[in-house]
Order: sequence, then structure tokens, then C-alpha cells
Amino acid sequence: MAYSDFERRLLATYFSVVDGPEHADDIEVGDDDKVIWLSQTTLSVDETVETVDRLRARLPLLVDPPSDDICYATQNRQLAVKDIAARCDVLVVVGSGNSSNSVRLVEVGLDAGAAAAYRVDTADELQESWFDGVGTVGVTSGASVPEVLVDGVLAWLAERGWGDVEAVHSAEESLVFALPPELRRDLKAAEQR
Repeated sequence: MAYSDFERRLLATYFSVVDGPEHADDIEVGDDDKVIWLSQTTLSVDETVETVDRLRARLPLLVDPPSDDICYATQNRQLAVKDIAARCDVLVVVGSGNSSNSVRLVEVGLDAGAAAAYRVDTADELQESWFDGVGTVGVTSGASVPEVLVDGVLAWLAERGWGDVEAVHSAEESLVFALPPELRRDLKAAEQR
């Protein structure tokens, strides 16, 4: 969407983008006691915490959002990658290159000690050379990756000797989302037919 000059000035008056902790000191606000932070839901949890801590040091009255602003699925996957990364010779992240949470998982894996980490959309993108001399392979996926794509990567790895799979659960995802009222109504009507 293209914004007019007026709209850009209006947005800049009320919103500021802080692109990571290194930019937290550059933020300018008009009224220090009327500032709230929000984050993109797929950001690195650690980077978000560091950014907010630095903002709070400058703006002690900084208000938190009404709920945790980091997507629980993204956070849980980052925690799991941190748990397994140091044990992995190679970490494979299944997910799209335009998915910030998938791209971030590669970074989190490398930061947490994975010897190498690669992101692929599908098993077709895996390269034999990545696995030369490799003993342990970790596999994870972005928050919304279809299970069939992960299964394809696991099958590719199994065909090459990595068929012994250990599932690692760092967090239980028990959150259940209610169906929208319109869908519930339609389902109820379909059941009554």
C-alpha cells in the first residue's frame, strides 16, 4: 500500500519501528509516559526481550501489550531448536524462504551451537554434500509448515541412513482456537440435515 506524505508523517508521529536492540537507543518519542511496545509475532524471542529491555531502560513507563505478542508456535519451535542445536551436526529447517519464522530458526540454530543449518522448502532442495561425515541431523519446521513437507524430509534422510528418529518436545502446545461463529453455525446446520 502506498502512503501519502501526510499519512507517512501521521504514522511517524504515532508509530516507530525499532529494528532490533541496536536501534533501541535511536528511538524518539514525544511523550515518554505514553509508549507501548508491540512486536511482529515471528521475531526471535531473545532479540525481542533484549530490545524491550533496552527500550525500558530509556522509557521506564513503557507499557507491555495486553498479552504475549510472540506467536506461541514460533516461540516453542525456537525453544526446541535451542534444546537440540548443540547436538546437531546439521540442522534442517523446513519452511519457506519468505517465512520470517523459518529463516529465524536457522539463525537460532546456528547461535545455539548447530554446526550447520539449512532452510529448505521441500526435500527436493536437500543436498547430499551437506551430510558428508555427519552423525546427527536435527529437523524442525516453521510454524505453519504442512506436516507432509516435514515427512518428506524425514523420508529423504531415512533413505540415506538417518532413519532413527528421536522426537524432542520442549513445550506442549495445548492452545485450542475456537471456530469463528459463522463456521460453528454452518457446522451445526450441516449436522442437523
